Amino acid sequence: MLSKSEPDLMTYTSQKIVEIVVRKSLLMPCILDDDPVQLDMLSAVIAEMGYEPIPMHDPEDVLRLVQQGRCRLLMAGFPMGGMRGYEFLDQVLRCDPGLHIIVMAKEYTLETALEAIRRGAADFLPKPVDRAQLKKTLDEVAALVDQRRRIKGLEEQPLNDLEFRGIVGASPVMLELFDLARKVARHYTNLLLLGPTGTGKELVARAIHQLSPVSQQKLAVCNCSALVDTLLESQLFGHIRGSFTGATDTRHGLFEYANGGTVFLDEVSEMSLAMQAKLLRVIQNREIQRVGSPEVRQVNVRMIAATNRDLRAEVLAGRFREDLFFRLNSIQIRLPSLSERLDDIPLLMEFFVKKCNREYGKNISGLTRRAQRALLQRLWPGNVRELENVISCACITTTNDCIDLADLPEHLEFQRTTSAQREDWKPLSLEVMRKLHVQRVLEMYDGNRLQAARALGIGRTSLYRQLRRDSQNTGAHRKFRGAVP
Repeated sequence: MLSKSEPDLMTYTSQKIVEIVVRKSLLMPCILDDDPVQLDMLSAVIAEMGYEPIPMHDPEDVLRLVQQGRCRLLMAGFPMGGMRGYEFLDQVLRCDPGLHIIVMAKEYTLETALEAIRRGAADFLPKPVDRAQLKKTLDEVAALVDQRRRIKGLEEQPLNDLEFRGIVGASPVMLELFDLARKVARHYTNLLLLGPTGTGKELVARAIHQLSPVSQQKLAVCNCSALVDTLLESQLFGHIRGSFTGATDTRHGLFEYANGGTVFLDEVSEMSLAMQAKLLRVIQNREIQRVGSPEVRQVNVRMIAATNRDLRAEVLAGRFREDLFFRLNSIQIRLPSLSERLDDIPLLMEFFVKKCNREYGKNISGLTRRAQRALLQRLWPGNVRELENVISCACITTTNDCIDLADLPEHLEFQRTTSAQREDWKPLSLEVMRKLHVQRVLEMYDGNRLQAARALGIGRTSLYRQLRRDSQNTGAHRKFRGAVP
């Protein structure tokens, strides 16, 4: 007599069997080898495992099969006649960056295996191929191909769902940022956006304005670091005719232009103290004066300020007014650097490739695995803006259907090669490594000690203490060696 759980177990087992059969029927491994005996033997073994192999001996036939999209897994035996192995590997991956390739070779060395994987291969198997290892590899690739098939129809939807007014992100820190931006957008108050250069502060400001109750009103943008004081004052507050040389007519400033809407002040920390005082008056009294005019005009604007500096440190250094800081800092939103959201890089790559396809009239399918690997290994000091520029440049210059290593800017290739092949490595003590790491993090954040401390996972006081100790040790070492500090 069957127990109550036994039918459920049988149903579950039958479902798993059907799922495995479907996976195996989808894979159809293409086997390429110039040895007929090896080709027949391997095809028979793979057929016994439940897969439908496609034995081939001509690389050109394989290329045509890949171009037609009829090959999801290629098992290539190196070396091959006519076309050298690695050249063939490069050409196949240019045709289909998502193709799974298993390299098989009689001579196995760690260097050849790593080189094959660096060039985009999924695995490297020595000949004769071990049955257990082959079955495990085939089953893993079949499961991955089936997973991609099931989500292929949903590829566009997740990207749209993860796009927030032109900003793409799926990492927890970005989802929290989107949620906070939606909440504060409903309220008419001043905002302060903090984050390194290139993280998308202006995009966030535009998104908040579009979600705000005054979205139908105007948004005025001003880069405070691009103008000297006299021009910045005229840009923000306007001027009357004859107020200074070149003022041939009366002009409205951005505050009047965006009256009832939003003014975005980028790099507000670059303002002089005199301009900061005039900006404070706008926030406190909601009034402005055009340059050269005694008339006071009322304005009602929402102000969003942005900076890549630590304003608290600027206040302590006397470079930023404390009262203005508290006025702007009603609500603070911090934008993470790209190094803090590495999980978003593949999503950003896809988004920028599609964007470039629309702008440049191209049909680029994506990036090869080795190109993706190269971009994922970079620290991205320029953040999302730098990544977008790299993808855009590669889309313009490539002549293929996908972006490969050769399409990436030369400085990326140089950095990757030198870091991977340098021979001047030598062991260092943990104390020296700690000191070097702290220095590199400080350089990455342009000397901003608060952000560096957050990235290092320590308090700012601890960071100051370490820097002071390192400085004292360096000074003592120089004194001992007789060097001039």
